[in-house]
Amino acid sequence: MLKPIYTISRIAEILKADTKLVEEQNVIEYLVIDSRSVLVPENSLFFALDSHRDGHEFIKDAYARGIKNFVMTEKKYVANHPDCNFLLVDDVLKALQSLATYHRNQLDLKTIGITGSNGKTIVKEWLYQLLATDFDIVRSPKSYNSQIGVPLSVWQIDADNTLGIFEAGISAVNEMETIATIIQPEIGILTNIGEAHAEGFGSKREKLIEKLKLFKNSELFIYAPDYVSEIELKDLPGNKKFSWSGIQAADLRIIEVENIHEHCHIKAIYLDKEIECLLPFVDKASIEDGIICWATLLALGYSPEEVALRIKKLSHVTMRLELKNGINQCSVIDDSYSADISSLAIALDFLNQQNQHPKKTVILSELFETGKNDADLYAEIAGLLRQKNVNRLIGIGTHISKFSNLFKLETQFFNDTDAFIEAFGDLSFSHETILVKGARRFEFGRISKLLTQKIHDTVLEIDLNAMVGNLQFYRSKVKPGVKIMAMVKAFSYGSGSFEIANLLQFHKVDYLAVAYADEGIALRKAGITLPIMVMSPEESAFDAIIEHHLEPEIYSIEILNSFLNVVCNYDFIYPIHIKIDSGMHRLGFDRSEIDTLSAILKDNQHIKVQSIFSHLVASSESEHDNFTKHQIDEFNHITVELIEVLGYKPLLHIANTSGISRWAEGQMDMVRLGIGLYGFDSTLINNRGLQTTMVLKTTVTQVKTLNAGETVGYSRRGVMPNGGKIATVKIGYADGYSRAFGNGVGKMLINGNLVPTIGSICMDMTMLDVSGIEVKAGDEAIVFNQEHNIMELAKQINTIPYEILTNISQRVKRVYFYE
Repeated sequence: MLKPIYTISRIAEILKADTKLVEEQNVIEYLVIDSRSVLVPENSLFFALDSHRDGHEFIKDAYARGIKNFVMTEKKYVANHPDCNFLLVDDVLKALQSLATYHRNQLDLKTIGITGSNGKTIVKEWLYQLLATDFDIVRSPKSYNSQIGVPLSVWQIDADNTLGIFEAGISAVNEMETIATIIQPEIGILTNIGEAHAEGFGSKREKLIEKLKLFKNSELFIYAPDYVSEIELKDLPGNKKFSWSGIQAADLRIIEVENIHEHCHIKAIYLDKEIECLLPFVDKASIEDGIICWATLLALGYSPEEVALRIKKLSHVTMRLELKNGINQCSVIDDSYSADISSLAIALDFLNQQNQHPKKTVILSELFETGKNDADLYAEIAGLLRQKNVNRLIGIGTHISKFSNLFKLETQFFNDTDAFIEAFGDLSFSHETILVKGARRFEFGRISKLLTQKIHDTVLEIDLNAMVGNLQFYRSKVKPGVKIMAMVKAFSYGSGSFEIANLLQFHKVDYLAVAYADEGIALRKAGITLPIMVMSPEESAFDAIIEHHLEPEIYSIEILNSFLNVVCNYDFIYPIHIKIDSGMHRLGFDRSEIDTLSAILKDNQHIKVQSIFSHLVASSESEHDNFTKHQIDEFNHITVELIEVLGYKPLLHIANTSGISRWAEGQMDMVRLGIGLYGFDSTLINNRGLQTTMVLKTTVTQVKTLNAGETVGYSRRGVMPNGGKIATVKIGYADGYSRAFGNGVGKMLINGNLVPTIGSICMDMTMLDVSGIEVKAGDEAIVFNQEHNIMELAKQINTIPYEILTNISQRVKRVYFYE
């Protein structure tokens, strides 16, 4: 089945919209609701949603970013942009939902719908990890589970997807039916029912009934009887039901939960037999989410043994709880995202796991919309704090303050966050663990910022989600059946080793390529099982290459004979890759050597040619297109000869990143994706369609004011004739920040200001001219990010992004983000 193609005129028909169309055949691939989040404007459709602000106000911003297709209700905006396509509807949100529903109906795939009060995102992400080997999965990005988020999630469904996993969240009655129509889940999972979003419902039963509407047509329903006690069994959805519980009879009856070091050992009764699994997490929330995933795979028919093997390999998913270093030797648990009884209990469990300090403090806002009266609510909270051995409570809000007498521990109360911040200098925080937990409206992020100790390390942040997005971007460009070899040589272009390789393996690239054997050996030791090509194999490493199942690039008669001398000692046929020099003149067999090569390869019983490849010299540069065409033709002629000799057809590949983008005829059997994976492609205007994967940041160590005529740095190269202010930041040429950036060539972002270097770059430090702006020690300095990007930095010192990335020292800490 092919993915449906949606032109703007076709979408107009689907939505039954009034139209003003300039380009009726514009193809729409992306739905946009935020004018700041635009990837490919020419293929984007902007929905002017009436949310916190009127979306029509952002049409101008979206237009400035290149979008020329809009769905809206206000006709008056049409005249402002006569070169755009406009679809006029009665309700923009309903239009978004209708379009997603139509798209869902065009594609046939199994779907899992997840709802509940807590744990939806973690269960979704873990099911993705558990099932990705068996299905091509599409899932909700982040926690897109709302009336807006669900249609955006479902729009991602492609013809290749065989399983969809979607979250669904509601905050009021009569919301779930629309979401159910969009998702159409065949399998339903209920996580739990707590106080979150209780304000939209008259009772817990009413909220439960509304949530269960998601599964009204589901074939299978997975749930805990503990959470549906208000509903009779006959009234629960699902033609088939699968239950789990630790306190009552269930299909999966939990009988023992034991924490062992950093793992949780869980035993249960299933089909009258005792089974077990080892979950690599010990916090209460993860244990429950893990049990839900355990139950789901069993309900889907996986054997207990297979499920146990997969469960123990689950990896961490970013939670809202974040442990940070605090001021005065404190530890800070930042949970300033939400506040309700259920999540408070979980956060207190996490607080109790922290044994680095004897004293435990909770900064807590008052709680809203819990369905309880204040007296009962704060009595319950007081009992929780006592049970969890909390030493001190700082309560914020007038409601919690009224019940101060219920809390039998050290307490302080403030009417609002501003009052707390005003009194902060007089409060004592030292050598304690502090849980910061507040309802969103209290803006507890401001409190967390006060308590958190700023880390002064230089850090390279790598966004793994963005890297996956870039991989999918190039996957959309290659023809069906074309394989992808991902380049992870040179420490994955500076971004990491097994961290990146694991991600690529998880997302099913076909091959990895490294420069040297030791890089491939390190990946094997880290558990990477993908085929790995070694591009510059050393003869001394041939035995190690064979031992670790690496596949060498063979580029000369000498290397081939040397490898044959080694491999003949082994009793198997070994895969190799033949490199053809079609014009790079770096490595590879010349045309004059093909006869000799053919004679060696003919009927050879020790090797199998896994692929034949070459390297394009200038695939990104239009002035060299004739030469690129010559390279492709030359490669094709040579491979025809070699295939005839071999008697079989190896994989053929010649296209690099820019070759993928510009040379469809060069895609052949496989493409080699390099710098594009990391967010750069010189053939794309402003890297359009790619996401920034890396941010390099450091901090200001000291700020100095200099008098007129004073100099800065070695050899007095930095001169301040009029005096001014300098900031020293903790990055230098030993970290990979080139000396070529010195003396004003390079710039960094501090507090939104682009400031130049001054003087020579030192080994561990760089000085910046910050005259005229507010800067203090501890402020963040951005070396590069999405706005101040690597391509600009490369131009400043007459180099390429590759060099900037690969020069970043391994002493710079890498931090990986994956949502």
